[in-house]
Amino acid sequence: MRYFLGFIALFFVLGCQDVKRPEPPENLIPKDKMVDILTDAYIGNAAKSINNRMLRSKGVYLDSVLYKKFGIDSLQFVRSNAYYTSDLNLYADLLSQVEKRLEERKAIVDSLYELEKEAAKQKRDSIRKKDSVAVKTKDTIEGILTEPVQDEEE
Repeated sequence: MRYFLGFIALFFVLGCQDVKRPEPPENLIPKDKMVDILTDAYIGNAAKSINNRMLRSKGVYLDSVLYKKFGIDSLQFVRSNAYYTSDLNLYADLLSQVEKRLEERKAIVDSLYELEKEAAKQKRDSIRKKDSVAVKTKDTIEGILTEPVQDEEE
């Protein structure tokens, strides 16, 4: 039994040694363009997870949008992705670049959100100030109108 388990273990070890990486496809997507595609794909997947029903009802298919935007087809993407994923170090580098870009975009969106929040707060404060001035003006006018008029003859 011990020899049988040893033979099985040896078989698995030797069987995994002959891993062939795919050849680069003829129309391999360049690394920088692949980073752009993957970045947009991650953003698209996030959008899909938030409101997929609305996207489908409007006939928006994010894969098609990506292919059209970058001038590629699905087969070219699949073959290029398979080539890049065959080298884990290369693919990890691609994904780290994607992560960096996503963090940069998040920082931009967060800063825009903060600016929008500040503008809305200023608008609310401005409206409150106008309302306060209007109330004071109304009170002043009402005060003038309700004050007893004194005759000059007295």
